[in-house]
Amino acid sequence: MRPVYAFFAYSVDRATAEDLTSATFERVVRSWHRFDAERGSERTWILAIARNLLTDHYRRTGRAESVSVDEHPGLLEHLGALDEALERPLSIEELKRWLEPLSAREREILALRYGADLEGVEIARLLDLTTANVHQILSRSLRRLRENAVSGETERSRSA
Repeated sequence: MRPVYAFFAYSVDRATAEDLTSATFERVVRSWHRFDAERGSERTWILAIARNLLTDHYRRTGRAESVSVDEHPGLLEHLGALDEALERPLSIEELKRWLEPLSAREREILALRYGADLEGVEIARLLDLTTANVHQILSRSLRRLRENAVSGETERSRSA
């Protein structure tokens, strides 16, 4: 349940994340007879359902993109450990500013990797990408985050 909630919490507010998590597991129970282990793991299947529900949520609300990391300490911890410039804890607002320049796809892949704790192979299956493509997107996204963090630290130290 935690990876599903973390995936939603990365993208929507807390109440919506809770509702979508609940809806995900309701759909899992109703659809269990359709699970096919040959197509992927249970975890990947459940997160595919979660991803579809999030897409439906965006369609209903008319929001094309959003970033919300409220209640998502896992991503904060991973981003906080990127390198020495990031040793101090990040505020939610700082993290939002860092993620803003990334594309929706980059943010989604980061959410699946660090929020839902999926491996690259599982993300690739879920998004219909190659594993190499997923790793490349993750690598470039993390590099951009690292560069933005270092430049942000440099600007903060100049103004101090």
